[in-house]
Amino acid sequence: MSDLHLPTFDDVVAAAERIAGYANKTPVMTSRTVNAAFGADVFFKCENFQRMGAFKFRGAMNALLQFSDEQKAAGVVTFSSGNHAQAIALAAKLLGIPATIIMPHDAPAAKVAATRGYGGNVVEYHRYTEDREQIGRDLAKRQGLTLIPPYDHPHVIAGQGTAAKELLEETGELDALFVCLGGGGLLSGSALSTRRLSPACKIYGVEPLAGNDGQQSLRSGNIVHIDTPKTIADGAQTQHLGNYTFPIIRRHVDDILTVTDDDLIDAMRFFAERMKMVVEPTGCLGFAAARNLRESLRGKRIGIIISGGNVDISRYSAFLAGHV
Repeated sequence: MSDLHLPTFDDVVAAAERIAGYANKTPVMTSRTVNAAFGADVFFKCENFQRMGAFKFRGAMNALLQFSDEQKAAGVVTFSSGNHAQAIALAAKLLGIPATIIMPHDAPAAKVAATRGYGGNVVEYHRYTEDREQIGRDLAKRQGLTLIPPYDHPHVIAGQGTAAKELLEETGELDALFVCLGGGGLLSGSALSTRRLSPACKIYGVEPLAGNDGQQSLRSGNIVHIDTPKTIADGAQTQHLGNYTFPIIRRHVDDILTVTDDDLIDAMRFFAERMKMVVEPTGCLGFAAARNLRESLRGKRIGIIISGGNVDISRYSAFLAGHV
């Protein structure tokens, strides 16, 4: 791990300049209801309004923009439960790069359809019995493709860090930042930006209670591997942190918190009813954790990154109706 060239805030700055002509500068929203309930100023960075509906477009675009002509001609391959799949497919389409996307057989139908709609060649696998990373490595080797994993890549991490950079440049320094956690691309990138732009800010990663490998890893000092967690937060059904993301998280993140699926459904319902936003379960992780801690956040300035809004309408309706 010591031989890895870990990304820095300078890489985030370079990524922001690189993707500026492609990525949306997403809105920062507030809610009087939330501020009153928290007794705090709460700022939501709404990556559900990013291109293809999630922050993942930032990292994908930053990575593909650095391909050589030979890499562009050969194509890109990745593995993803959905949002990174769509991000790579869209970024590849914009740049004229062939894209192969390895997706679980039970991925949300809307995410699979969108990935194919962006021109991605979808290869399905069974998330509970097959190793998507090995499938990706094998395809890359056989077909000469460049593998861009969903989180454990310096260009991806730097791209994801641009969301927190934008947030802090708009709000100024914060007391705490809550970031959803799957494999750690968004959290590690956010940590790079936050430690430079708001050094005293407490940084919290948030993952599903059923998949708390990040929490275990941070507390043990080593990357902990788990079985694929069963949670409605499909974007956080990762089995471990990455060799790039973990050392950044270990160095800069104050704690990793967990929330239940019921917490996520409550947060989804709040976003729909009170803020008129569609937010996917994974995108609710940060807000759900902040709600659980709101008594300790009084009088503070709080940032929450909403990671995405891609969810099947039928599942979304069932979540909100409590039919899960």
